[in-house]
This record gives sequence, structure tokens and C-alpha cells, in this order.
Amino acid sequence: MDRTTADYMGMLATVINALALRSTLDQMGIETRVQSAIDMRNVAEPFILGRAIRHLELGRIVIFAAGTGNPYFSTDTTAALRASEIRADVILKATKVDGVYDRDPKKHPDARRFDQLTFSEALAKRLQIMDSTAFSLCMDNKIPIVVFDMNNPTNIRDAVLGRKVGTLVCDELPTT
Repeated sequence: MDRTTADYMGMLATVINALALRSTLDQMGIETRVQSAIDMRNVAEPFILGRAIRHLELGRIVIFAAGTGNPYFSTDTTAALRASEIRADVILKATKVDGVYDRDPKKHPDARRFDQLTFSEALAKRLQIMDSTAFSLCMDNKIPIVVFDMNNPTNIRDAVLGRKVGTLVCDELPTT
């Protein structure tokens, strides 16, 4: 299969996931909107920045789906782009590991996990937190990234509530 077709299939899968998440949040009484970068008005609003910001101002959750609508852009890049556009406070990156390590902890049991890093430290250590485009967008726009384990059932809630979870990557480390 060619890359373009595979990327569009992946974007469509994110719409399915967004609709499932919206349904769950709706059942919890949380007002939610899905915006899609690919036009499919019967199932999601089109991505319109001003409308997304207005939903957020009204206290609604906005789920961005279908990536950028273009092949060759990763989900990390899309997250960083949308976060930059809406001037998000932070990106919460749920992964299969509990933070950022100096090397792959699945292959190296002695890998060292970082509690926090600056963007500059992550670059100097050549840590693969996100693809380079996404990481650059976050660094340039000073959007912190919290990397945490998506398989721990309390982590998403804790991250949303600002509790310490995973690894914080930011412009300047907080002073305590």
C-alpha cells in the first residue's frame, strides 16, 4: 500500500476513535465536540480554529480528529500544531512507557527515567520524545509536554488535574 493511502486510513481511524471518546464523555455529561481536518460534516464539525476556541471558551472539550488532513504528518505534529493554534497550556502525551528515558527501557532494564527536562537538554541528549517537527513546534511556542504511561488507569486524570505524572519537558524547569 502506498504511504498516502495508509496515512489517510490512519486519519480516518482517528475520527472513529474521536467519536468513541466523544460518546463516552457525552455519557458522563461532559459537553464535547469533534472537529475533523477532513470534511465529513455528517459525523464531525470541520476544523475551524475560531470555532474550536469558542467551544473551549464555553467549557466544552474539543477533540481534534483526522490529523492535519494531509498525508506525511504524524499525530505528534498534528497535536503540536493544534496546541500551538489554540494556545494550549500543555500537551499530554500518553505512551506505552511511564516517561522519557535515556534509552529504550523495554530493551535496556538499566535505562534512566527523567522526571523533568528542558527542551535544550532533550535535544542535547538526542532523546526521541516526538518527531522533530512536533518537538520544534512545542519548543518554539513554549508548550510543555508531559509524557506518561497510558496503561495506568489514573494517569490521564492525574495529568489533566496537573498532578505529577511521567516526565515534564518544558522551556524552563519549575523551581520548587
